[in-house]
Amino acid sequence: MSLILSLALLLGASSAQPADTFAARVTHGKLVEVGPTGPAYQKTLWRQLDGPVTAALKSCIARHAPADKSPFTVVADIRPDGAPRRVDAQPATPLASCFARWLATQTLPAPPRLGDSTDYPIEIDVSIVH
Repeated sequence: MSLILSLALLLGASSAQPADTFAARVTHGKLVEVGPTGPAYQKTLWRQLDGPVTAALKSCIARHAPADKSPFTVVADIRPDGAPRRVDAQPATPLASCFARWLATQTLPAPPRLGDSTDYPIEIDVSIVH
C-alpha cells in the first residue's frame, strides 16, 4: 500500500515540478523497478547492457585518469523505441558525466508501457570495485 501511495504522491507533483528533481527521479525509478513490470524489464535490460556497461566504464576511467571512482547514480527516461532521454548522473563527477553521455547514445530494449506515461524511468547505481 505504501508503494502505491508513494508513487501516487510522486505522480501528483505540484506545479513546482518536484517530481523532476534528481532525488524524485531516482525514487520513481526504484519504485518502477520493484513494480509489476520492473523485474522482467531489468532482466532484459541487463542482458543487453552487462558487457557494454563494463566497457564504457573502463573507457571513461581511462579518459579521466586519475578518475574519481566514487559511487554515483544515473537516471534516465526510456522512450518506447528504447532511446534514453533526460539522462543525468549525480554526483556529477567527470566519470559519472562520461558514463551518462555514453548511456544517452545507446538504444535500450523497448520498455513496457507504464500507465499513461510514454517514458519508462530507470535508475542505475554505479559502484566501482577493484
